[in-house]
Formats: sequence, C-alpha cells, structure tokens
Amino acid sequence: MAEYRIREYRDEDYEAARELFAAAMSEHAPGLCMHVLHQPWVLLVLACTFTLLLASSRSVLLPVLAVTLLLALGRQLLSYAWGLYIERCLGDDLRDIHASYVEPASSCFWVAEAAEGVVGTVAARPADAGNGTLMLKRMAVRRDFRGRGVATALGRAVLGFAQHRGCRAVVLNTLMVQREARRLYEHLGFQPDRRYLLPTLYGRLAGCVITTYRYDLPSAD
Repeated sequence: MAEYRIREYRDEDYEAARELFAAAMSEHAPGLCMHVLHQPWVLLVLACTFTLLLASSRSVLLPVLAVTLLLALGRQLLSYAWGLYIERCLGDDLRDIHASYVEPASSCFWVAEAAEGVVGTVAARPADAGNGTLMLKRMAVRRDFRGRGVATALGRAVLGFAQHRGCRAVVLNTLMVQREARRLYEHLGFQPDRRYLLPTLYGRLAGCVITTYRYDLPSAD
C-alpha cells in the first residue's frame, strides 16, 4: 500500500499547504548566503576591508572581527530579504488558493497526503505568455518525505493535467540555489529553455540567476 497519495486541493489543506511551502523555501536561505558570498564584488569588499584595517591597525584581530561582523550582518540581511520573498509568495496566489487554483478551470492545485497529513504540494495555471502553455508552480515536499517519489508524482500530475487539457507545453522557473529541484525537473523530462539575471538591483547584486525549464507535450493531431 502506498504511503502517500496525490489528490486535488481541498480548503482544509490551506494552512498545511502554506506552512509546507514556507518551510521548504526557507531551506534555501543558507544556500543563497553562500551564493552571494562568492560574488566578485562581495569578495572584493571583504578583502579591501581586511587589508585596510590590517594596514591601519597593524593588528590581525581587528580586521578579523570586522570581516566576521560584515559576514554576520550580510547573512541577517539576506535571510530577511529571502523571508520577504516568501511572504510575498504567501500574499500572492497562496493567499487565496481556492480562488487562484480551484475556481479557474484552467488551473489546479494538488497535495501529496500521507498519514501525517499534507507532505507535498504543486500547482499549475496558464503562463503569462499564454499560447496554450501551463506554468508549474509551488512545488514543495516535506524534508522527511523526499527521496520517496513524492515530487515525481506531483510533477507527473501536472503533466497529465496539461496533456488532458490539450496544452502545448509546461514551463517553470527555478533559482540558482534550487539544485535538487533542477535535477528533479530534468528527470521528469524538462529541458532548460533560457537563463537570465533577475532584472532588479537586488537580483544583480546577489547574482540571482533564473533558469526557465520547458516540457513540450505531444500534439493531439
């Protein structure tokens, strides 16, 4: 007997689905910090700070403490910014899941349910570009249920929904820190479509690279 099942969202799943998404996204905060730390301008600032303080104080302790303080402050700021992003997601389509994904016939929201409750989520709705393209969104699986095929089953639910509706393709976006997600999508048959830098000041400073994936569905003709 399967230890979980994939089913469509019900209103009583609301809090669990939102909490699961927020928890899964929060796991990427350390990876984001490490990614930003390796940006050339960040390394230059840290190196210049250390060198200038070392030259002026003639003591190793002061520059070490200063760089440590900068790293701690940067981590706090990045974690705060990432938390704001998660809150924005929760206040966008996840604020009213029923209105966003249940009421429109062209959209859907699925959960993976186990004895413990909701352990996975995924959603789909028409892409902004239209043209019969569906956007996969809000994929999240509880940490202790990863590696059991939950994400694969959720992804296939989206592909099946898209094919049933006669869509031309399914697309999705991933951030550079979502390495496991990219491996999953490639396993499902998605192909990298394009890569671009997030077109905001924060995106440029943090080096936030978005990779778009695409899964072309067979034509019904």
